Amino acid sequence: MKKILSYILLIPALLLVSSCAEDYLDTSPTDAVSETQVFTTTQNAMAALNGIHRSMFIRYDSQGQPGHGGVMIMSDVLSEDLVMTTTGNGWFVSIGRWLNHVLDTSGDVRFVWRLYYKIIGNANMLIANIDEADGPQEDKDLIKGQAYAYRAWAHHQLVQLFAERYSIGGDNSQIGVPIVTEPITEGGPRNTVGEVYAQINQDLDAAAALLNESRAAKSHLNINVVNGLKARVALIQGNWTQAAQFANQARQGFSLMNEEQLLAGFNDVGNPEWIWGSHQVDDEQTYFASFFAYMSYNYNSTNIRQNPKAINSLLYEELSSTDIRRGQWDPTGENVTVPSNYARMPYMNSKFAAQSTDSSVGDIPYMRASEMFLIEAEALARSGDEAGAADVLAEFAVTRDPEYSRSANSGEALLEEILIQRRIELWGEGFRFLDLKRLNQPLDRTGANHVESVISGQFEVPAGDNRWQWLIPRDELNANPHMIQNPL
Repeated sequence: MKKILSYILLIPALLLVSSCAEDYLDTSPTDAVSETQVFTTTQNAMAALNGIHRSMFIRYDSQGQPGHGGVMIMSDVLSEDLVMTTTGNGWFVSIGRWLNHVLDTSGDVRFVWRLYYKIIGNANMLIANIDEADGPQEDKDLIKGQAYAYRAWAHHQLVQLFAERYSIGGDNSQIGVPIVTEPITEGGPRNTVGEVYAQINQDLDAAAALLNESRAAKSHLNINVVNGLKARVALIQGNWTQAAQFANQARQGFSLMNEEQLLAGFNDVGNPEWIWGSHQVDDEQTYFASFFAYMSYNYNSTNIRQNPKAINSLLYEELSSTDIRRGQWDPTGENVTVPSNYARMPYMNSKFAAQSTDSSVGDIPYMRASEMFLIEAEALARSGDEAGAADVLAEFAVTRDPEYSRSANSGEALLEEILIQRRIELWGEGFRFLDLKRLNQPLDRTGANHVESVISGQFEVPAGDNRWQWLIPRDELNANPHMIQNPL
């Protein structure tokens, strides 16, 4: 039987150019290159790299799997901060009930595993071949640097989801995910969490040595994105000084949003705060296989009409009366401008807006300067520099609340203030499940606006429960004799 990793990483799959989501490099026709040409020039290799960029938002097996945007939705549906107001037409309901991600035959589990290993496989092919391509060294460095960054990011996504959490100060010998750093035809064993993080850091260092601020578009990765990824990884590993430094470096050149931009729909990669995001153009309409087909308030999909996504009511009440972000949700459910056949629910969001009711096109945010401010503030607070943390927090928070005063909190109270700001600011952008896991905190949906029938009574999950680890897909277990399943 063919190993599933060989299916994912097989060389010919890299070279396919049709529009099928099964294809490795799902490039548009203008980017199409033949198998014999793909690595002959840097121009053709750049077309292949563009295929990776596009794989971030294309449809995979089902409409509920729109690339990384789909994983962002799943991650937040698993948390307490995103509320599914009804079961709607069923999408993401089993995830919200903490059932689907611990079912090894689930198509969603297979999709997430396959998505990130596909990106790794494509990155490996570029890394292995770009040096021999004809073209300027500058272009080779740009392509290779982005490939290293993608490989690091994808391994990081996998180890956060499919393995036990990284233990600060521990040996991290718990099993992680397979490290794949070259084109392969057979799946290998799972490396330890510590080994995976060592590889991630090595790849990020390699990317940083090759990239600078220049890039063709914000869907491409440059040194700011790499520094942002370094900040995320350092925060998880408890390297507080590095996390603060890299977060500060990542946000240089990016300004925080004003009120008009905050309330404009989070759908424009041209926003001055966005460091990294996918840009989707009109002729790349993905209809119901779109982040905005589930997370916007206005697209004319059954899921949006019947199941508008809401913020946890307890979290919303943490917002001060003068916080601009109150306008991203409506506690009454009566003031969001939608057609009469759309459901109106308390605390429903208007943060995310699709291009129109007839188009699910919209740019997807993966990294913003606000996240970097909050990483920097958290890392400084945990390192003992509470004054510095309060300064950074104030610089950020005053752009969200013009009446904000510099925090007088210290210790756990200061950290809690920073984390509340993080939860509010990054709502719906795919961070909360991973934050709960890295902080070793339980899921607690009690006392808020979660609907018992929607989540099937799944209000609480203890920290450290086996269900914080996604199961390895059954296809991988059947095909790879080296693979070990997570405990149920």
